[in-house]
Amino acid sequence: MRNDPTGRALRLLSLLQTHRWWRGSELAERLEVTERTVRRDVDRLRTLGYPVDATTGTDGGYRLAVGAHLPPLVLDDDEAVAVALGLRSAAAAAIGGIEDTSLRALAKIEQLLPDRLRRRVSALHTSVVELRWSGPDTDVDPDALSVLAVACRDREEVRFDYRRRDGERSQRLVEPHQLVTAERRWYLVAFDLGRSDWRTFRVDRLVAATLAGRRFAAREIPGGDAGSFLTASIASIPRDVEAVVTVEAAHAQIEPVLAMVDHYVVETGADSCVICINGEAVDDVVLSIVRVALVAPVVAVEPNDVADAVVLLTQRLPGRSTPGPV
Repeated sequence: MRNDPTGRALRLLSLLQTHRWWRGSELAERLEVTERTVRRDVDRLRTLGYPVDATTGTDGGYRLAVGAHLPPLVLDDDEAVAVALGLRSAAAAAIGGIEDTSLRALAKIEQLLPDRLRRRVSALHTSVVELRWSGPDTDVDPDALSVLAVACRDREEVRFDYRRRDGERSQRLVEPHQLVTAERRWYLVAFDLGRSDWRTFRVDRLVAATLAGRRFAAREIPGGDAGSFLTASIASIPRDVEAVVTVEAAHAQIEPVLAMVDHYVVETGADSCVICINGEAVDDVVLSIVRVALVAPVVAVEPNDVADAVVLLTQRLPGRSTPGPV
């Protein structure tokens, strides 16, 4: 690469895209050339439209500046695979309109991938199953998500209209601190200035998010971090439906799947357990019961309306005959 100006320029661009300051001596060592050659290669990148900032002196160096347009990116093998997998996952995300955009970008990248990388992406993708159950009521507006992300980053107040779970609407002015994803839903953890208290907001329930133009100093989130605060906040929400379920398995056996279920343990035994599953609606509880039933037999469900819904689900699923011996 030392005697290949094109390859050396691409390698230099890859280093500069990390957006850190590079001393001229560091770049020269990485590229195995002199600092004078580094300066010539930087000038070559500038003529190609890449804005490279430079400072002189003992602490001087180079950095790729933020440009007015998006220049081509240079990715190594692992980075290219990571981007392709990320776009595949984004295509299944609960963000309105992101699917088509992600698929277009993915098609462009996979078309340029060499066979060895395309096989890696395909192998990883086919080994992972995406469960999609988001509906129109849970899709997130990507514009609102972008506004909230910028507001969290820049510590800027944001204003939006919000619909509570009971349907009541109100306008909020908040200090946004962190976006959190949980169960394919996006939440905003923020300090509500109108209520002088911390709140969590479901992003799919807010509209017309705009920056208010005022900065704020970061506050300490109760519980230590946004994830812990959101967990406590969700746990405190009153549930409209509860179901008691008896499972023919030790609690330890179904504990991994219960991590994704709003529940508490009623009784445990050597080879069975009783749990109470909570949800906002009968459908939510039934889906949680199905998750448990995929791991171990469920032999009893109370109350009757939830049990009837489970029976209805099994009746409407297509039957499958047991195959004979091979």
